[in-house]
Amino acid sequence: MSIDYNSRIEKLFASTKDSNSDLLVVTDPINIFYFTGFYADPHERYMSLILDIKSKESHLFVPALDKDAAGEAADVDHIIPISDEESPFEVLADHLPNDSRKIGVEMNVMTVAHQNGLKSIFEAAGFMDIQPRINALRAYKSREEVEGLKKAVEIIEGVLEEGLKTIKRGMTEADLVAEFEYLMKKHGASGPSFSTMVLAGEKSALPHGKPDGTKFMDGDFLLIDFGVITYDMYCSDITRTFVIGEADDKQKAIYDIVKRSTQAGVDAVKAGAPLKEFDIAARRVIEEAGYGEYFNNRVGHGLGIEVHEAPSIHHLNEDVAQKGMVFTIEPGIYIPGYGGVRIEEEVYINEDGEAEVLTSFPRDLREISI
Repeated sequence: MSIDYNSRIEKLFASTKDSNSDLLVVTDPINIFYFTGFYADPHERYMSLILDIKSKESHLFVPALDKDAAGEAADVDHIIPISDEESPFEVLADHLPNDSRKIGVEMNVMTVAHQNGLKSIFEAAGFMDIQPRINALRAYKSREEVEGLKKAVEIIEGVLEEGLKTIKRGMTEADLVAEFEYLMKKHGASGPSFSTMVLAGEKSALPHGKPDGTKFMDGDFLLIDFGVITYDMYCSDITRTFVIGEADDKQKAIYDIVKRSTQAGVDAVKAGAPLKEFDIAARRVIEEAGYGEYFNNRVGHGLGIEVHEAPSIHHLNEDVAQKGMVFTIEPGIYIPGYGGVRIEEEVYINEDGEAEVLTSFPRDLREISI
């Protein structure tokens, strides 16, 4: 995939022009990947991308063991390795101007130790938060990025279809998780984009429940929420709910409400509308059906190289939807002691400002015989 990483860095420079910053320090490995094309988990070692506002130069500081990998992937001006024996901030001091007085950082990522290390080099420096500006850049996807997201969707939908065929009597939630995660690799994914969620029976009422040894039983709702991350770092996220055996009338009715709610949310999506309207449209269907108290979370979240990104789709978000945004629409009804239903789609606001649904797995209620 051909991405112009230098253009992304230039956009970050432009977005911080009014801040009078001297340096921008990026430490989140995902953000470093977004701006350079290089991803690594440094574990306890030091890694950062530091952008010099005055010279417009980019410096990627990496653990020495990642130097060669960074050299192959990173689109930056300088790659500086740091060995395990070196002090990272002494290395930074050797490569950066020491007169910086204002430094942009990701305040929800940077540790106190890292900030103190920077202050040991730049004693007079103050700090500002650049995370909102990075989030804003990442919220808009190019068509090329959307194609990457579509690949992640294609993989997870294939995994879902194939995995459902493995369900049998005596199987547990954890068993099905294992089947799904094996199939993710088999279908070409790097791995799951988040912890695979398989919840049966009453546990399906837990929006973020944890799979365990619970066995599938006739009459259970079976809620599956999962996704993959591709080797190009794009994520998918889809939820479908099934019934083990034959669905009863109440299950069919609740499922139909959620299905109509998901469609209402998708139908509301368009450029120029406040993001809150997508949540309100989906929520209204559930409330009018008398189940409003059982849907108490936002209707969606952004999606890209992380499974949760900007924007947040909730009923108080006044921000305006724009072309290029990708997010989920995932309303649900969760009844404690009974069970829950969630149906989740991925939606892209395309070049015409219209909703383009990236997911395609059927939404009709499916009964699974065991």
